[in-house]
Amino acid sequence: MYARRRHWYFAMMGTCVVFFVLAWSVVRLWSVPAAIGMCLFAMVIPPFAAIVANRKGPEDRWWDEKDPGSGEAERKAEEAAPEPDKRAKGSCGDPQSDAWWAELDQGHRRNRRD
Repeated sequence: MYARRRHWYFAMMGTCVVFFVLAWSVVRLWSVPAAIGMCLFAMVIPPFAAIVANRKGPEDRWWDEKDPGSGEAERKAEEAAPEPDKRAKGSCGDPQSDAWWAELDQGHRRNRRD
């Protein structure tokens, strides 16, 4: 069903572009107010195209899908993280992240001129 929503989206956006091009290349020669009206109509199409492209269909069963291994990863992360009172000041509990932030902070200290 994703393909159907994608086709509708591109059809709507193509219609929008066609309205703009026709309005200012052809219709304005006969009627400027009609060209402006066509542009105003074309301006309303993209929000509706986005709504059509992002809606969930009746066959999209996202609410009962389980992420494989999600509980396992969360449990391991909780076990690996130290207790909040045992962490160093400014530590988030992830050693790799802490090392990256420490390296970033050292670079800022070297480049700063006080």
